[in-house]
Amino acid sequence: MTTTTAPRLGAAWARLLVLAAALLGTLLAGAAPASAHAALTGSDPKDGAVVATAPKEVNLTFSEQVAMSADSIRVLDPSGRRADTGEIRDLCSGSVVRYGVGLRAGLPDGTYTVAWQTVSADSHPIAGAFTFSIGAPSATSVALPDQNVGGGPVGAFYGIARYLSYASFAVLVGGGAFVLICWPRGAGSRPVQRTVVRAWLTLTVATLVMLLLRSPYTGSGELSDAFDLAGLKAVLETKTGAALTSRLLLLGAAALFVAVLFGSYARRTDPKEKKDLAFGLGLGGTVVAAGIAGTWALAEHASTGIQPGIAMPVDILHLLAVAAWLGGLTVLLVALYRTTAVDRSAVERFSKVAFASVLVLVATGVYQSWRQVGSWSALTDTRYGQLLLVKIGLMAVLLGIAWTSRRWTQRLADPTPAEETIPAEEPAAHPNAARAEDSVEKPVDGSADESAEAPAEAAPAEEQEVGPERAAQLARQRAAVATARRKRERDSDPERTGLRRSVLTEAAVAVVLLAVTTVLTSTEPGRTEEEAGRTGVAGSAAVPDRPVDIRLPFDTGGVDGKGVVRLSLDPGRTGANALHLFVERPNGKPLDVPEIKVAFTLEAKAVGPLPVVPDRIQTGHWTASGVQIPMPGEWKIQVTVRTSDIDQTTIAKNVKIG
Repeated sequence: MTTTTAPRLGAAWARLLVLAAALLGTLLAGAAPASAHAALTGSDPKDGAVVATAPKEVNLTFSEQVAMSADSIRVLDPSGRRADTGEIRDLCSGSVVRYGVGLRAGLPDGTYTVAWQTVSADSHPIAGAFTFSIGAPSATSVALPDQNVGGGPVGAFYGIARYLSYASFAVLVGGGAFVLICWPRGAGSRPVQRTVVRAWLTLTVATLVMLLLRSPYTGSGELSDAFDLAGLKAVLETKTGAALTSRLLLLGAAALFVAVLFGSYARRTDPKEKKDLAFGLGLGGTVVAAGIAGTWALAEHASTGIQPGIAMPVDILHLLAVAAWLGGLTVLLVALYRTTAVDRSAVERFSKVAFASVLVLVATGVYQSWRQVGSWSALTDTRYGQLLLVKIGLMAVLLGIAWTSRRWTQRLADPTPAEETIPAEEPAAHPNAARAEDSVEKPVDGSADESAEAPAEAAPAEEQEVGPERAAQLARQRAAVATARRKRERDSDPERTGLRRSVLTEAAVAVVLLAVTTVLTSTEPGRTEEEAGRTGVAGSAAVPDRPVDIRLPFDTGGVDGKGVVRLSLDPGRTGANALHLFVERPNGKPLDVPEIKVAFTLEAKAVGPLPVVPDRIQTGHWTASGVQIPMPGEWKIQVTVRTSDIDQTTIAKNVKIG
């Protein structure tokens, strides 16, 4: 009897380093596929701004292209009534993605709520709300829904369908590749057939569920709207709806592939005919698999952001590599547990396929990591980056297990002479089944699965004389003994047992990893989040080509020394601008002050302060024309107010101009 020990560390370090590089690339790729959500990067008026007069429209600026509908931007007055005209204006110019909605004329003073909801170019719904005030802030009765867009039961079901679609795609593609490349005899294995067919069914059902839930997922959030024909029609006209429909059509072609693979191909005995059919199946299957992977790349993350022409084919390769690795791993696990034996050469070939997949993941993962993460700070300071770190830990575990599986595979591929000469020890069979066991032929190729009954030989003469019930009982005994023998033969191989356990552990970690990946695909990536943080400015910052309207409370400490300065800089861009200052008491009435001065400083470029001395027009109103802003940037506006000969104060606020 031979003694087998676990593989020792220290060998194949070069390949281990390549696997480690693949690990980092795969993780930093984020999801399979790469991600880039849209984010609101600016608005006019800004959140919390107080403007002197009612604007003609409200504008929103996004980090990438979004899909707008008639109700994507709603402006509500303090009582909750619509204050907008409902006409969405496309203000996009070059790389600037901006949309606006007109406001009704004659809006009274008060606080207005801007509620927006849209779908980003990567198919994920986004929404938000902010307020601005005309004249002065007021109470508002507007109540926004607590449930986030894409959340609730609809969001949960949609997320589950997305997870199942990724997993079933990997098993469908990886299982077909495993049979064609690694284990052609596996086409006749019932467990393998069931696994691949169930993956096809799961992917088809998950795609249908996503298509039906798409309208409520991006809109109302009500599960009952899943069967709204008008909503379904609207979904079919979107890029995501077209992608899901294309996926269903491609799954029809995939069904034909599966039928031929487990039908004609499995029954072919002529080597030349089988080889020709395998070539055709491989070519057609690759085209169909790439097409299905393309429905993710064309409709979601890779189709937006920077370099989409490169990102989409890279994303397809990334998905196919993941499917070949993890999907093939799943089918290998099924074969190890549900069949008597997998050819040693088949396991060795899969090891090579998995290693080639890892090399592809290296190239695609490094590119995707740069594209969607962008910086080390995004890896540690954003939620997306933190999820990536969790995924890194899981993949580190998976890498170690995969390395152990590869060592077991090498032992399977190179059996020792003792394994070839020492027969496996068989325990005694059940007494009642002894004669039946003697009459059962041992399997030769080990390709039959446990559920298949062994072909019955001609029963002994004394058994032919018994009745049909006894004959059936003896047949069941023979089948049970044959199954028990196959199980003993399978379990008596310590290398195969070790490989089964390591592959099972690897598959379990892969399931958790896929769940984290699915969450990553619905999380705003670090690059976009950091960009939104850089462009978003608190308070009343200006939007390019729009007036600057800010409110600056002051207190000089003297008599009648409290009030508010409302500053307006029009058009709020580089070049000449008109400056208006309104000085008011706390009750909103004009306040006459002896002097007021303004200075502009661009600290980032060491420009300024540039002084401006406005002229008094009337009580509480001061103005200056031709105020020059030499360059765009974040300018510091300082206003000095003097309320008496000795009482004065300086107040400041940073705004973006230009």
